[in-house]
Amino acid sequence: MAPLKASGQDGFPALFYQSYWHIVGKEVVDFCLGILNDGKDFSIINGANIILIPKVESPSSMTQFRPISLCSVLYKIIAKSIVNRLCVLLDLCINLTQGAFVPGRHITDNILIAYEVLHSLKNRKAGRNGAFALKIDMSKAYDRVEWPFVRKMMSSLGFSNQWLDLIFRCVSSVSYRIVFNGVPGASFSLSRGLRQGDPLSPYLFLFCAEGLSALINAAKQNGEIKGVKVGRSGVTLTHLFFADDCILFGDTSSTGIQALKHLLLSYERISGQKINFDKSLIYFSSNVNPTD
Repeated sequence: MAPLKASGQDGFPALFYQSYWHIVGKEVVDFCLGILNDGKDFSIINGANIILIPKVESPSSMTQFRPISLCSVLYKIIAKSIVNRLCVLLDLCINLTQGAFVPGRHITDNILIAYEVLHSLKNRKAGRNGAFALKIDMSKAYDRVEWPFVRKMMSSLGFSNQWLDLIFRCVSSVSYRIVFNGVPGASFSLSRGLRQGDPLSPYLFLFCAEGLSALINAAKQNGEIKGVKVGRSGVTLTHLFFADDCILFGDTSSTGIQALKHLLLSYERISGQKINFDKSLIYFSSNVNPTD
């Protein structure tokens, strides 16, 4: 944990605990174990200050800022303890198409696969079925996540209620304050969304994206979508995930496109996600006229 990284509402950076661990260490350990093992209340330390950080060098509008939550060090210890145990299971329950945040996988692998598929589409000859690659960007992906959806996804993958209760206490018991010109405002709570800056958030979002992956795989098994086959003896790909971004592959038949549209609308409805069409891109194979 970075010693001087911005602190949460209590004002104590990690450097304080590292410097005085011989004094506060036992109390910190006992406090964290009481939460992890005995379910003790920890809302008193689960407060976060929201600040804005620029996405670009010289921002000129609010859309060029990203909100981030500053969590307390005590909360981060608890969250990272949960993450360490969760990571052991991710490779077993997260689809292989997800390349980010899963131990043992590398996002560069998905980048190379996507490059090979795009190269295949670029060189697709006339007479073969047309195909496309659709790069989807989710608008405010973390902010729109519906907690019940993520919980149901994790429950369906075999996580116990006791484990889920602990995780979603971390998510739902947060009190936020917006810091404006260095002055924190009134405290408030949210009913959905994952906070940027929480060690748990990237991993919980994997389960949200897993819902889309499950819908795509079901549609493929039912013959509603076909995906793209690279080479005569290659595998058929329907999608690749890069954390909160994804690339979908499919044929240009009207039935396949309608099935994919219905699938995406269903995912938006049940997960709370919203596709950002301004940042989404589509690439057609060379034997397709995009104006048709």
